[in-house]
Amino acid sequence: MIKSMSLNARKELLASIKQKYHDANWIDKGKILDGIVAATGYERKYTIELLNTINQNIFPKNRKTPHRYDEQLRQALLAVWYAANQICSKRLVPFLPYLVEAMERHGHLRLPIDVREKLLQISPSTVDRILKPEREKIKQSVSTTRKGNLLKHQIQVRTFADWDDVIPGFLEADLVAHCGGNTNGSFLNTLTLVDIATGWLECMPLLRKSASDVIDGLQVASDLLPFPMQGVDTDCGSEFINYELLEYCEENNITFTRARTHRKNDQAHVEEKNGSVVRRLVGYDRYEGWKAWEALARLYRIVRMYVNFYQPSLKLLEKERVGAKVSKKYDDAKTPYQRVLLSDHVNQSTKESLRLEYERLDPVYLLAQLESLQDELWKYSWDKRGHAQDDYIVTDDVVKKQLSKIPPVIITDRVNRHYHRNDKVDFRKSPRTWLTRKDPFEDVWDEIRLRMELAPENNARKIILWLMDKYPDKFLIGQTRTLQRRLALWRQNQASQEEKLRDLMINELVPVLNFNIPEESEINQ
Repeated sequence: MIKSMSLNARKELLASIKQKYHDANWIDKGKILDGIVAATGYERKYTIELLNTINQNIFPKNRKTPHRYDEQLRQALLAVWYAANQICSKRLVPFLPYLVEAMERHGHLRLPIDVREKLLQISPSTVDRILKPEREKIKQSVSTTRKGNLLKHQIQVRTFADWDDVIPGFLEADLVAHCGGNTNGSFLNTLTLVDIATGWLECMPLLRKSASDVIDGLQVASDLLPFPMQGVDTDCGSEFINYELLEYCEENNITFTRARTHRKNDQAHVEEKNGSVVRRLVGYDRYEGWKAWEALARLYRIVRMYVNFYQPSLKLLEKERVGAKVSKKYDDAKTPYQRVLLSDHVNQSTKESLRLEYERLDPVYLLAQLESLQDELWKYSWDKRGHAQDDYIVTDDVVKKQLSKIPPVIITDRVNRHYHRNDKVDFRKSPRTWLTRKDPFEDVWDEIRLRMELAPENNARKIILWLMDKYPDKFLIGQTRTLQRRLALWRQNQASQEEKLRDLMINELVPVLNFNIPEESEINQ
């Protein structure tokens, strides 16, 4: 009975019985209360309070409770959230003390004491509630993996469950293709390397998808990692499963393992970074050539510092299945830098150098550089016609301009910087520059051009009516649109010729005719 009665039904019942309750004696009131309690499920004292209330609205809706988190705290939270590149609340909240301290150290944040205390005490659920309007503005391919040869049977298989008790240096590796949805031709790739123990990320831009480029990327990454490379786990793509990479790993004492075919969950760590870092920051466009490669390399140099020092992540501690329900337990969110400092397998000199680099880095300035380099890279993306755009150079002025857009000045176009995508590139559909039918005005074009030169105010409709009158049964009124296109192209050519002639006169004739005109006083003398 209780479950079947809605709130509106309870209101109607109390409103209808209220007057009868007041007019009844104490014995009848007890019977009425028994019936209402049985019907609504309310407590007896609460029911008496509702029936005795003078106010007709016995269910007040607008309860004026004081708000703990005001607009000032919301703006501070937005500033910190944007500086953290809009990460989720469970990653953001444990990292708030370190991020706020870094932003205050570099002069990007200045908070009152009470607001700062509230910001550091905020819970993930409250962060989600405050940021919900901002997140609603955010809008959230072709596989390029080709199987390797029979060599994969000589490489040990490692699944997602085999990463227990690993030390820093065991990496998962994968390639991200920047092909724009079309795998024809040569295009850039990203070699993504993720350390299992600490979450340290290295992204290497590759000019081609080949074994030699992968080996070059691994060599550069081994010099950048704060710990020696112990092992590499890859998928079954031909760029990884080859004798060159196997020989390189054997020579450098690197454990080489692979995932199972068509089991992406075996490489869950690197697959997650492919989406949350590479695709989120670079996008899905097509890139080719050295200039695009250099722009991508400059972007990854900043991404490396920003993600490893200022992007916390969660690590799964344990997982328990009870029937169909799976319960997971995670540790507190930490950055890869913090996990390296907590590791006993990294020497103290490396940790000290990382501490000095962390003190030097400014997260807000890094984000401004990252967004400027994103704009530079996107200028080299191929559009739907198969052409790259104009060059774009990042200077200090560009970074300062981008820095001015970083919070506390909140702008709405920041949410459109993620998962950048142009129209799909299809080289089989190049732009059509030829005619599919014979030009109906080819024989009379000289007459049309002469008429337009004598009377430029003429339009296509007047011309087509003149042609229909002069050449009966040869032209139709339905050809007006075709003539409009021809006239528009003719006017465009005429304007360009006039502009070239004007430039010629300015550059060549004016210097020849230039002479000093005497002043009026000189003429009078």
